[in-house]
Amino acid sequence: MATTRIANAHWEGPLMGGQGTVSLDSSKIGTFDVNWPSRAEEANGKTSPEELIAAAHSTCYSMALSHGLAGAGTPPEKVDTKAEVTFQPGEGITGIKLVVRASVPGLSAADFEKAAQNAKENCPVSKALAGTKITLDAALV
Repeated sequence: MATTRIANAHWEGPLMGGQGTVSLDSSKIGTFDVNWPSRAEEANGKTSPEELIAAAHSTCYSMALSHGLAGAGTPPEKVDTKAEVTFQPGEGITGIKLVVRASVPGLSAADFEKAAQNAKENCPVSKALAGTKITLDAALV
């Protein structure tokens, strides 16, 4: 069964001096402020499209890796993934770095690396972002 998730953005004013909000409507968990400085400089308590992409990617990747490991008979005890989305004004999103640390009893480092790479290639968010260079730093803890 397909699902659809909804977020809405509202913007007022020009890019450089304007401001807006993004609401997570499907979950109803909140509305968050956005502006150009929070995207191109410091967050200062506001979010950005890149932070929202990082949240989606780190979550999707963790789920894909966990599923792949469990399917191979080596379910993880834990998977922690950080996604770093780099935005360069004038260029756009220039790269995404996934950093994953996991505890997987009985799994070799080489087998974990294979599973981690497979998850990077097959996670639905990675596939959606295929036009962006995605790198991976994966290790067992």
